[in-house]
Amino acid sequence: MISILIPFYNEEKNIPVLLGEIELVMSKEAHHYEVVLVDDGSTELIQKSKIKNQNVHFVRHRKRMGKGAALKTGIENARGDIIVFMDGDLQDDPSDIPTLIQKLNDGYDLVNGVRTHRQDTGIIKTYSRTANNVLRSLFKSPFTDINCGFKIFRKEVLLEMPLYGNNFRFLPLSAYYQGYKVAEVPVHNRKRVHGVSKFGSMKLFIGLLDMTTAYFVFQFAERPLHFFGTIGSAIFGMGFVWSAYLAFERIFFNVLLYRRPSLWLGILLMIIGVQVLMTGLIGELIVYLHKKK
Repeated sequence: MISILIPFYNEEKNIPVLLGEIELVMSKEAHHYEVVLVDDGSTELIQKSKIKNQNVHFVRHRKRMGKGAALKTGIENARGDIIVFMDGDLQDDPSDIPTLIQKLNDGYDLVNGVRTHRQDTGIIKTYSRTANNVLRSLFKSPFTDINCGFKIFRKEVLLEMPLYGNNFRFLPLSAYYQGYKVAEVPVHNRKRVHGVSKFGSMKLFIGLLDMTTAYFVFQFAERPLHFFGTIGSAIFGMGFVWSAYLAFERIFFNVLLYRRPSLWLGILLMIIGVQVLMTGLIGELIVYLHKKK
């Protein structure tokens, strides 16, 4: 069975149209499928009586919890061995689902969509392009459009990955790092007809924080001392060198230290450096105890 997960928030005009398109495509392909709609606390409710498709299942959050939580809810309620992620704004074209399935059947565990002729605003496209370039540089990402919400997975890939917050953005990269076979295929990107985009200026800042978190998790999750130790040693070293210079002046040139406020800066840097180093040691202990269980 193929489970199509569609998280949405206030897409009451788009969802019925999208379901009709999915039903048309999947009936032609003769695939056994289900659609799991996850309403992330919408204020405008969809009238379920208007949806006649028996393959559609509704799950509703009592309040808005974010796309990551909605996807997690969808995965928990999905019965299929193959999972498709789609957005509910009609920008993803259901006619691309057979292409994703065919590529997955070629022996891949995850297939990521690459949006062609994107219909988003210039700000969104610039943000997405910049994020993908950074990911390729820092993370050696093989993906050209990791932010595309149109993806297909084998369910075992998702079950091995903790889903929380906004880390759903990096699921393809996580699968790649864990050795799963990944690929990309071009998909259509359509203009939004109804509703408004959920992308705002605040998401640019949040995206930067998410990328920082992902960098730490992927690179240093099992060796936190390498991260904190490098930073802590650098800070401690600066404080030590500066304090040693002040001590040299005091001993050999009789420069009084009580007139040198910079002495306190050197001491402060050494203290901060030690604290950062200890954070790394605590992280190493946490990893050790977790692995020991």
